[in-house]
Amino acid sequence: MIYPTRRAVLAAAAGLPVALIVGVLTPAGWLAGPAWIAAVALALALDALSGGSRGKLSLDAPERPFLSVARTAEAGFTARFAGRAPARAEAALEADPRLGLASPFARGEVEDGAATFGFPLTPERRGDGRLSRLWVRWTGPLGLAWKQKVFALDLDASVGTDVRGVREEAVKMLARDALIGAKSQVDRGEGSEFESLGEFRPGMDRRAIDWKQSARHAHLLAKEFRTERNHHVVLAMDCGRAMCEPVGGAPRIDRAINAGLLLAYACLRSGDRAGFFAFDSAPRLLTGVVGGADAFRQLQHAAGRIDYSTEETNYTLALTTLATKLGRRSLVVVFTDFTDPTAAELMIEASARLMKRHLVLFVIMQDEELEDMVAAEPAAPADVSRAVVAAGLLRERDTVVARLRRLGAHIVEAPAARIGPALINAYVDLKRRELL
Repeated sequence: MIYPTRRAVLAAAAGLPVALIVGVLTPAGWLAGPAWIAAVALALALDALSGGSRGKLSLDAPERPFLSVARTAEAGFTARFAGRAPARAEAALEADPRLGLASPFARGEVEDGAATFGFPLTPERRGDGRLSRLWVRWTGPLGLAWKQKVFALDLDASVGTDVRGVREEAVKMLARDALIGAKSQVDRGEGSEFESLGEFRPGMDRRAIDWKQSARHAHLLAKEFRTERNHHVVLAMDCGRAMCEPVGGAPRIDRAINAGLLLAYACLRSGDRAGFFAFDSAPRLLTGVVGGADAFRQLQHAAGRIDYSTEETNYTLALTTLATKLGRRSLVVVFTDFTDPTAAELMIEASARLMKRHLVLFVIMQDEELEDMVAAEPAAPADVSRAVVAAGLLRERDTVVARLRRLGAHIVEAPAARIGPALINAYVDLKRRELL
């Protein structure tokens, strides 16, 4: 497609008043108008012929972008001109709205006959997207004619969990000193699992002395312990309506999945076993606990199957079903958000039954939007009403959290962006206190 630029239209329009004046002043001046338009049209045609050829423009095979929720990635394209090439070119991209295309337009300088365009993508939800078409246009030397070519892409672009963010947090975690059980050697002298008998040395706990064996061997012997391994950790994901609302640019469930994968990585590194359980109005996914070298890959694929839901969460059915599936004492990490007092009451009742046998850890993301409403200085009556409602919701949440703590549940409450490290710290603390 070839069409005039703004410069060509302005040039044609600028000559018309002059041609009109000449036509009024002289009998043959009426020919000035058509002559000016013909001159502009001729210049436009010459400009179009002297620019890069549309037929010789090609597009390199585009690479499929790796997209993750709330993480910006770039979709790059390279167009190549054969023969004469313009100095610069522009491009426009058609993409699925799910991919979060910040700007559909891009400009690029042409170097050695190639123009590179980058389009930043920041998806807000997981799922399948598509890059449909790419338009490339450029002008001739005079800037009077646009030449445009359309490329059909039909490129699939799936949006998955932020595994890269999990890996980055895992590297930071391993760079710090000593998670419990994260080292390959046996951690003797701590934990509750019996390792062996050894000679009592100054500084050891006197309660570890085995008096019967000491009397038999005629010198003090003490029991040595090691950190217990092979614990079962179940990551229970609430994927109901409330957890699909965005917080910090990503749905809560995606934040929970990232934190759950990070905890699963820490569990597998420390010798424990981990598994996923997802639920909304009914149980949706139960992987069972897994361990070993390929376990994290299995959990990663399982987390990708956790879908968004518009259903209300049924805590009674979900937690009761989970309790019947667990064959031994486990750490149950519940990722949820509660705004409905009735649903919160049912959750407390179901949690109380689960806590009779298992250790339960609730992970709650701070609602920074509500906190900002409460802290904002009111400038209108609507701001006061908004702050009162937000403060009431925060009080209800604090009440539920206090009741859960009284029942014996452990709580992790942190901003959405820092929920992963806070969860790891809570897991390490539970292991150090030998509560698992």
